[in-house]
Amino acid sequence: MSLSGAKRKEGKFLNPVPTDAGGFGKIVPILKEYYSNKAENTPKQTIGPFKTDVSVYQNPPQSGLRITLIGHSSLLIEIDGKCILTDPVWSDRVSFSSFFGPKRFFQPPLTLEDLPPLDAVIISHDHYDHLDKNTIKFFAGKTIPFICSLYVGQHLERWGIEKNYITELDWGDSVMVGLDCNIVATPARHFSGRGIMGRNETLWSSFVIKGHTHNIFFGADSGWFPGFKEIGDAFGPFDLTMLEIGAYGKHWPDIHMGPDNASNAHLALNGKLMMPIHWGTFNLAPHAWYEPIERLLTYAKEKHIELFVPEPGAPTDVKPFVSGWWQKYL
Repeated sequence: MSLSGAKRKEGKFLNPVPTDAGGFGKIVPILKEYYSNKAENTPKQTIGPFKTDVSVYQNPPQSGLRITLIGHSSLLIEIDGKCILTDPVWSDRVSFSSFFGPKRFFQPPLTLEDLPPLDAVIISHDHYDHLDKNTIKFFAGKTIPFICSLYVGQHLERWGIEKNYITELDWGDSVMVGLDCNIVATPARHFSGRGIMGRNETLWSSFVIKGHTHNIFFGADSGWFPGFKEIGDAFGPFDLTMLEIGAYGKHWPDIHMGPDNASNAHLALNGKLMMPIHWGTFNLAPHAWYEPIERLLTYAKEKHIELFVPEPGAPTDVKPFVSGWWQKYL
């Protein structure tokens, strides 16, 4: 792994270690698995609605670190006086079409109009469940800095974000938000592309977010790789790691971690508290919608990991806390 920049070959970005991204050669076995699958991929009960009390944002978090889970990897992070939104997705579906594709289990708990003033928006990569055209268009014409991986900015510009408000980062690059919040792009093991063409022509990243008091890690999408320890050695310890636990499958083990490897990544990163993300919002894999969090609870107990699992929409100060919100829908 290198923190000095991602490597490319013939115009395609490369992962830090050899990776099988589960491409076209896996389509037949993947379809067979979905066809024979009996798991509860989509909740039988209607989830939510969740509603954010936006008046909470009028007062800063007592601890200096508060997070509102919008859903999936969309997080509103209040850290040491800064307000940062990650991978905002407000649309009903994560697809090239508004008529088919994975549909969200519950509506966003607050409207885009009700968001508090933002200091930055982070876009980790260009997949539909992390980069949503209609959501980005809401920010067109606004003076909010966007921080994204290399070449993702072309999408943002096309949808109305002014170029001078976009900062693209290579792995190892950093940018300041205000005078005392530093954001560093770090490696991840994943892939990119929004269609059949253009695969891996834009970069994918994880991010270190360091305020004057708190230091946190937004993992976005990644399979397990030894680089987590290198990131932890270089930038840790972390007060909080936000790591994906859902959308794993046996045919693509290299690009999504699942709860076991995510908890291993947390330990490798030298994290104090772990927040599971990327689960319970969309049907993106053959596992039951609640399986990732239920498995994580077991792994966390076995590995002595403290968890932070707030209810969607609830602005929650970061401390050991498991809301158990999903259990009422089982």
